[in-house]
Amino acid sequence: MRDFPHTLKIVTVWGLLGVALFLALQFWQSHEQRTRFAIATDGVIEIRRGPDGHYHWPGRVNGVAVDFLVDTGATSTALPRALAERAGLRPEGRVTSSTAGGTVQGRLARADIELEGGVQALRLRVAVLPALAAPLLGMDVLGQLHFSQSNGVLRLAPRPAQP
Repeated sequence: MRDFPHTLKIVTVWGLLGVALFLALQFWQSHEQRTRFAIATDGVIEIRRGPDGHYHWPGRVNGVAVDFLVDTGATSTALPRALAERAGLRPEGRVTSSTAGGTVQGRLARADIELEGGVQALRLRVAVLPALAAPLLGMDVLGQLHFSQSNGVLRLAPRPAQP
């Protein structure tokens, strides 16, 4: 049996190193994703800031898994059109939204939002925007919770009952 040529040996070693590096990076990212969200022993939900500088809250829209971007500057929850279609949302009207990118036209719909940690918003009126990159969780949901942020951790808890 003939030996591999020297160049092929070098390419094979570099290829194996590249695969090992890729797998290590995938493992690290998976671990980071799992540890970004936690429920403390007192029931407070803790979300660690992601590598993109934002807080992401895993949940579901009409049963479809999503990763919401927590947006305290958004009045209402907004969904990309493709997600709304996958979740089977039906348009109920038109909406004009002011975004960081300008004014956009979209549709209104109702959705059942379920967030990790047991937070729900059933039949929530949401904006469905055609060019939205990620689902935004707005103050229509966040305003029902008490939240604080420090050292890259967002803490959310139910608001105390009013007497």
